[in-house]
Amino acid sequence: MPIRLTRASGCRIVAAVCPFELAACYSNAVPSTQRAPLCDNERVSYEHLLVDTVGAMTTITLNRPDKRNALSMGVMLELTVALRQVAASEALGVILAANGPVFSAGHNFADMAGATVAETTRLFEVCTEMMDAIQEMPQPVVAKVHALATAAGCQLVATCDLAVAADTAGFAIPGGKGGLFCHTPLVAVARNIGRKRALEMALTGDQITAATAADWGLINRCVPAADLDAATLDLITRATRGSALSKAMGKQGFYEQIGLPQDRAYGFAVDLMASAAVTDDAQEGIAAFLEKRHAHFTQRP
Repeated sequence: MPIRLTRASGCRIVAAVCPFELAACYSNAVPSTQRAPLCDNERVSYEHLLVDTVGAMTTITLNRPDKRNALSMGVMLELTVALRQVAASEALGVILAANGPVFSAGHNFADMAGATVAETTRLFEVCTEMMDAIQEMPQPVVAKVHALATAAGCQLVATCDLAVAADTAGFAIPGGKGGLFCHTPLVAVARNIGRKRALEMALTGDQITAATAADWGLINRCVPAADLDAATLDLITRATRGSALSKAMGKQGFYEQIGLPQDRAYGFAVDLMASAAVTDDAQEGIAAFLEKRHAHFTQRP
């Protein structure tokens, strides 16, 4: 599988799975002082989303509360555009949130009713592209989950790099209770929790609490609802400390090696870390440590 890199220019680069090429791509990164500023998300007007940037953090909010934030074709296409716009911006971190009584009810069944195989294939391809966009972007992405996330909505949370949920939230991949098994949501969920628990969720379709989701590893932590905003901001703030370039390399390197056998994962990581160690930001961090001063990082992905 290739690594997909989203560069500051907004163009998408597909590189061979080679850590030297990955590091070389990033080593040519433009210092932040020379880059074009964020253009208010290119002034894109969204029908189903709210996009807001405060300081270094951008929040993307699902905003179809009357439809339980179902991931219709239109919503998924918009969210993919928004993620790629933010990926190309100066934002250091991303919060994915939702308005209304449900975080997301998953796919919109109206998109599938009476559809052909070609049409349903396209629907799930668009969904996969949206999920991939989260993990391809250089910034850490944290899901802020205040309520139920079910089916593809649960998949969306599982796909994010980090997740914080209120104690009022719940999680389910409920296809096991009905006539359409949650095949694609299970891909993301099974990469967060163990096989037995993933299959328990998928086969029973039962909802689990946020506390259970934290215990199982589906989310990072469960907090009182009143603390959700603060806990989410605290986590993404800590997750964006240090060099933005180093963080981007680390995130995309993680997703590349996590599915490899251990020997190949180490081979990939050794080469990547060796190449990363000679970037300007890495050398600045080393020098700052040795000289007992604060580091000043300038490189961006």
